[in-house]
Amino acid sequence: SIDADPVAGVAILLWTCEPEVPHLLATPFFHAAAAAALDVPVEIYFSSRSVLLLKPGVADALRPNPHNSKTVLDSLREAVEHGAVLLACSDALAAQGLSINGLIPECSQRGGSVQFMGRACDSRWRVLVY
Repeated sequence: SIDADPVAGVAILLWTCEPEVPHLLATPFFHAAAAAALDVPVEIYFSSRSVLLLKPGVADALRPNPHNSKTVLDSLREAVEHGAVLLACSDALAAQGLSINGLIPECSQRGGSVQFMGRACDSRWRVLVY
């Protein structure tokens, strides 16, 4: 059961989640979908090389489980369908040669260190780092 104290939301930072480690990529989106399904606001912050997952064609080519046809993009979309909001770090985008306009349609917002740390410093928010 959920604690009686209201939770303002869950902020998830994707830091080491990058295309080279597909076996690690499903869990953050499963957790995001679960929290969103419980009507908890969810923000997923893509930092570092995780922004590459937002480039068209990348996440839909990755399968975390070779025994399952579900792709990383499928898991990401499931989280978004439940209400999770995707935010791409402007500095990480620039470092990877990407722009906000060239990302998958599920992500149209920017959010970086200051916004994430604002959530982390707010005792009403829960924070997960992957």
